Amino acid sequence: MADQFPMTQEGYEKAKEKLRYLQMVKRAEIVERIAEARSHGDLSENAEYEAVRSEQSSNEAEIADLEYKVKNAVIIEEIADNSSVHIGSKVTVYDDDLEEEVTYSIVGTTEANAIENIISNESPIGKALLTHKEGDVVTVKAPGGDYTLKIVKID
Repeated sequence: MADQFPMTQEGYEKAKEKLRYLQMVKRAEIVERIAEARSHGDLSENAEYEAVRSEQSSNEAEIADLEYKVKNAVIIEEIADNSSVHIGSKVTVYDDDLEEEVTYSIVGTTEANAIENIISNESPIGKALLTHKEGDVVTVKAPGGDYTLKIVKID
């Protein structure tokens, strides 16, 4: 059985859009740059050619990965019930250690962006928060050690 990748509808659309960009725009740009590098002569000593070929390989690998994830996506329906944390929730938590509130959006693995506090349901924080309710104190089992968060609000 193929892997399944839970995604919000918005995340699914963004993944398809990125896939189209990589296939149609970036792939064509790379092919053009390869042709330009080839025109400079001896390929055995052409660093520009090697760099562009490496970029092409990375782009094709990213395309294959995204194609697989989009093909095996499971769209998570938007749930209006905010009584507990689920994929698609925005959760505000209080961290005693840092003495601050932080808001996280819980999404599938393909949509995660830790810099923007958009975290995967499979991340240590995401796993700890799932199915819990406002007021609950959860233990996050992180590589650097366990810590607790109190759920302040679920949107």
